[in-house]
Amino acid sequence: MKRLLILGIFIIGNTALWGNPEPDTIVVYKKIDGFELKLHMFFPENHDKSEKVPSIVFFHGGGWKGGGVAHFYNQAAYFATRGLIAISAQYRVEKPHGTTPKECVKDAKSAMRWIRSHATVYGIDPNRILAGGGSAGGHVAAAVSTIDGFNEDGEDLSVSCIPKALMLFNPVANNSKEGYGYDRVKDYWKAFSPAHNLKKGTPPTLIMLGTKDQLFKIDLAKQYKADMEALGNRCDLILYQGQDHAFFNIDRNKELHFQTMIDVDVFLSSLGYLQGEPTVDEFRKTLNQYK
Repeated sequence: MKRLLILGIFIIGNTALWGNPEPDTIVVYKKIDGFELKLHMFFPENHDKSEKVPSIVFFHGGGWKGGGVAHFYNQAAYFATRGLIAISAQYRVEKPHGTTPKECVKDAKSAMRWIRSHATVYGIDPNRILAGGGSAGGHVAAAVSTIDGFNEDGEDLSVSCIPKALMLFNPVANNSKEGYGYDRVKDYWKAFSPAHNLKKGTPPTLIMLGTKDQLFKIDLAKQYKADMEALGNRCDLILYQGQDHAFFNIDRNKELHFQTMIDVDVFLSSLGYLQGEPTVDEFRKTLNQYK
C-alpha cells in the first residue's frame, strides 16, 4: 500500500472483508415524541465497571435523512478491543422520524450529555469521551463540538456535550452554498455549520476524506484545517487518493474500511488515548465468524 506524507496530509492507496459484530448492551438515552433513542455499547473484554476508561461515540451517516447505528458497528467493535468503551448512537432522522437536520444535532448533544452523566455506571471516564462519525454523522459529531445552539428544551446545559477529540469520516462539515445541505438549512446555516463556528479550544480533529468527494471538497477540508490551526487547534487531514464520498464503508472499499481504523488508532495514540500498535489485522480475522 502506498502512503505519502505531504505537509501533514496523507495520501493512501486501496483494496479487501465483511463483518457484523453485535453490541454488548443497548440502553435508551432519550424519549421524545413517542420515540426511544438508544445507545449501542461495546465493552472491552473483561471490562470492570469500577474502572474508568475512555469512550468513543460514533454517529452514523445518512444525509440527516436515514442511516442506522449498525453503520459503525465494526469500528465500535474494533476500538473496544483496544480498550475503549465504544458506542454507536441512534438519533432522529427525516425518513422514520419526520424531523429536520436540527434534531440530529439536538439528539447528538443529548447523547453526549447522557453518556457523561451516566459515565460511572458503565466505567467510563467522563473526562475522556471522544466522538466520531461519517458524512452527516461527521457533521453531527463536529457540531456538538463547535456550535452553541440546537439544544433540547429542558436539558441540563451545565453538562458538557463536547468531546475531547474528533474523528471525522468525510464529514459534511461546511453547510454554506459551497458545501453540503444549504438548501435544507439555509434559514440557519451559519449557526449550524461547524466550519463557520470553529473557535480556540475546538477539540483535536482528524478528517479522513477521498480526493474525489463532491460533498465536502478538498478545498473546503483544507480551509477547515487551516482555520483550525490558525486558532491554535490541531487538525490532521488524511486524503485517500481517487476515493469519493463514503469510501470508508466496507461495501465500498474493504481495504480502506480497515485502513481508516488504523489511521484513527494512530491519531488517538498520538493523543494518549491508546497504547501500542494498531491491532486491526488481528481484528479483521475475527470478523470472519460474522460472515
